[in-house]
Amino acid sequence: MNKTDLANLRRDYAGKPLSKKDVDADPLVQFGVWMDEALNSEILDATAMTLSTVDGECRPSARIVLLKGFDERGFVFFTNYGSQKATDLAANPHAALSFFWPELHRQVKIEGKAARVSQAESERYFKTRPIDSQIGAWASQQSSVIESRSALEAQFEEMLARFGESVPLPPFWGGFRVVPERFEFWQGRSSRLHDRICYELANGEWKIVRLSP
Repeated sequence: MNKTDLANLRRDYAGKPLSKKDVDADPLVQFGVWMDEALNSEILDATAMTLSTVDGECRPSARIVLLKGFDERGFVFFTNYGSQKATDLAANPHAALSFFWPELHRQVKIEGKAARVSQAESERYFKTRPIDSQIGAWASQQSSVIESRSALEAQFEEMLARFGESVPLPPFWGGFRVVPERFEFWQGRSSRLHDRICYELANGEWKIVRLSP
């Protein structure tokens, strides 16, 4: 496939209308409605989100992570605290989360600041993970250069022999919570006249505006 072929790839979006009067006054409630619809639609990996960060030299980076919880405090994901994403957030706490549900012709973008969750919260979640995932957290020094796949697997076996079925929370592993300051709900519409409803936090209250597509 050449560049001309890519340029000619397109499809029309035919999502249902989204207006300011349709959405909830609370963006968290509105997000919950859309997340429930995505889950009920059996979309593969509906909780997958792009986490965008910027390092101390203003270089952006993005990757897919899984949303593991959300409430009035913010949106939570977990990672190795030595990873690039964690290093970025230590240098610059501003982050963006993006969800894309193509089957529903929808996107959600959330912007805010990230901070580590408590160790107790990380530990509660860590205990719910499968044993192999718990061992994997110990075996992987995320984002570091490794010699080979076999070296990683050997480290996994070493950690499995060390901990068995009782795996403690690694001191270098835990959660982040992104506290939202801005939401955008995007509904794909025909002729590229998409609906974009934005919530902006001002003086502790959410202001709702419509954006041009």
